[in-house]
Amino acid sequence: MHLIRIHLVVMMILAFYQKFFLNEQLPFVPRRQYARLLNGVCLFGRVRILIILFLMLLTLSGCVHQKFVTEPYPRWGDESSISQSGGNVPLILRTLVPSEPAKAPACILLVHGMNEHIGRYGEVAHYFARQFFVAGFDFYAHGLSNPVLQQADQALAAGAGRQEVSDAFLAQSLLHDLEPLRRTLDLALRQTIALCDTQSDSKRPVFIVSHSLGALVAASYLMQSQKEDDPAKRVRGIVFLAPAFAVSEPPGWRGWVANPLIKLSFHAETHFLHPQNEPLPLLLFNQLLSLITVPLLDGMFEVFSWPGLRSFLTPVSPDWVTDYLTDSEAEKARLRADNWIVRRSLLRYVKGIEEEVVRFRRKMDQFTIPYYLVYSAHDPITPAWGNEDFSRATLKNHADNAVLALPNLHYHQHLFLKEPARTELLKNIEQWMDFRLGTL
Repeated sequence: MHLIRIHLVVMMILAFYQKFFLNEQLPFVPRRQYARLLNGVCLFGRVRILIILFLMLLTLSGCVHQKFVTEPYPRWGDESSISQSGGNVPLILRTLVPSEPAKAPACILLVHGMNEHIGRYGEVAHYFARQFFVAGFDFYAHGLSNPVLQQADQALAAGAGRQEVSDAFLAQSLLHDLEPLRRTLDLALRQTIALCDTQSDSKRPVFIVSHSLGALVAASYLMQSQKEDDPAKRVRGIVFLAPAFAVSEPPGWRGWVANPLIKLSFHAETHFLHPQNEPLPLLLFNQLLSLITVPLLDGMFEVFSWPGLRSFLTPVSPDWVTDYLTDSEAEKARLRADNWIVRRSLLRYVKGIEEEVVRFRRKMDQFTIPYYLVYSAHDPITPAWGNEDFSRATLKNHADNAVLALPNLHYHQHLFLKEPARTELLKNIEQWMDFRLGTL
């Protein structure tokens, strides 16, 4: 289905380009095969100026972006290497243990968010390691699981000077969906359980503390696990911190431009070949809209992610994002200086995330793992309505489910807030896990 959608839209784009920009006749093709495509092209003729402006903005955002790292990757804990198939770089699992490892009541796996890395979570890991066995890892194409960033780290460790990492985003080339990230999570969870079990005679409970896109990856992974020997069966609870259960809503004037397109794309993706419980006229309208919009955007984002185009059509993370991550000015300065964070996202990858959000929302009422959900009411990166929908659909699924909505906050990264809010949140998470342990 995905390839058919791409094929149709590539033909529409080529026809559009020849008809309106080169003013040439289209090559001969069977009339019945492409008549609908050409009619669709004509519908978009009036907005070609907007498309040109859109391409110009993407070009300007991508052409002048260079990144260098000068300091080695920020490590914490002990490292263990896990071999991966398919020519991928080894997965590195970081672990910290309390002073008396055998007395740790549970094990925690930390899961980071989109385009960041687990190296940022050193202080969080040390906090939980006072009581728990703690592990963390970098997702596929992130941190030291990104071949460009891993090579740069090795060069710096060998004494080389600054390393350019501008092309680190190209590791996203194979990310049509989140499946590679789920595979990384599966490897990390298996190794976490194995190391955790060596510290004790009993099989201790496992908790996942997840943030943003990592929360979506973890939630969808846990819902996929069906076999009794799946490592997910050892998970006794998950903490969701600003989970990506909705699409972003840029604030201010940027939202006036971007939000209509974002909402149109999300609405169309939600309805695409999935009729809702709605009156027949509205159902037909939504299906027609989605049958036009979804293949068109899929095809555009696919073409923009092709070699030769992606270098200058892949947008850079806008400056406003950092302002909404934390209220700590010191942390904002660290974020801006941290070039181990990938600053660009292939549009194919972005569209794949949207499709993953839609698929998860269709089945989220089946999520049964006990959870502690934390979100900010005014977060534009993962808006509150996604978390509200999730809690309405799942809160009744387990008696230990709990929700902490922060009504006056618009910050996204709760583990990096200013004190005392940061420590208070860490204590809340710790108390919820202790409560869960008391019920087992």
